[in-house]
Amino acid sequence: MDLAQRTKPLAITQGDASGIGPEIIARLFRDGEAANCVVVGDVAVMRRAAALTGGMLAVATVERAADALGAPPRCIPVLPVEALPADLLQAPLGRVDARCGAAAAMCIGRAAGLALRGEVPGVVTAPIHKEALAAAGVNFPGHTEMLQALASADGRLPAVRMMLANEELRTVLVTIHLSLRRAIDAVTFDAVLETLRIAHAAAARWGQSAPRIAVAGLNPHAGEGGLFGDEEITIIAPAIAAARAEGIDARGPFAPDTVFMRSRNSVDHPGEFDIVVAMTHDHGLIPVKYLGVEHGVNVTLGLPFVRTSPDHGTAFDIAGTGRADPSSLAAAVRMAWRLAPA
Repeated sequence: MDLAQRTKPLAITQGDASGIGPEIIARLFRDGEAANCVVVGDVAVMRRAAALTGGMLAVATVERAADALGAPPRCIPVLPVEALPADLLQAPLGRVDARCGAAAAMCIGRAAGLALRGEVPGVVTAPIHKEALAAAGVNFPGHTEMLQALASADGRLPAVRMMLANEELRTVLVTIHLSLRRAIDAVTFDAVLETLRIAHAAAARWGQSAPRIAVAGLNPHAGEGGLFGDEEITIIAPAIAAARAEGIDARGPFAPDTVFMRSRNSVDHPGEFDIVVAMTHDHGLIPVKYLGVEHGVNVTLGLPFVRTSPDHGTAFDIAGTGRADPSSLAAAVRMAWRLAPA
């Protein structure tokens, strides 16, 4: 559907106020790539971001998310979040600050509420800082776990998974923000099978009703027949077999050091697979990020609403300079519109 026909705006959370999130949002509106979006955050923070990125960009308060659809070009419509820290602008740019962690969490909560009530078709989240969240007493290691809790119904958490994607590669993770020791224990038959089910179902949203899913092993050489670990034999292969019995085109387990090359889809190299399921965070994300963080998009699969985010963090080292590249955020907005219901 053409953006002009959209009846609800996408919500963009401002992210950590001390990081580059507000600046890349401002640049996106300046470049005309955030049409029909509303920023969930703080008006003063967004006005500072507009000034840092060149000025001559209006920032307007809206009372309802839907009001953003009538915003003129080169204007950032902001839906204010109640009870944000009054001294948020006093938090130094490029530094961990509990005030920014608390504000970021409150913006995420407001945006998720909008999505759950159907006021927005999806949420695009600007980068947050995990240390700032912890300093504010927010007991979630990242966006994915926080949004999962916010979307719980009757005390039951939805089964969610992280996918990192660009035009060449899509990776879905079995485990996310865990220490490596804990992540290995979390690779279970049920976790792998559930990941395959979630990845298979999600692919229909971008037009692939029967995706080819490659499953990366956990151990070097996918265990080499048990010589380097037996998780492939005892856990991963049985989960693949169970998924195939359900009609899911899952194959493997394949050696993690080669399966991403086989799956990469480019002009001169059609990928053998549409999705790679990886067992741990770095196994799956390093290959996608190596292709360029400016093109990557983080998608949370399994939520009752669309959620995407850029493939990078708060970049404290350049916060306040106005030099942050908004390309990944722009890709996240495009992905959210692509996945959002009409």
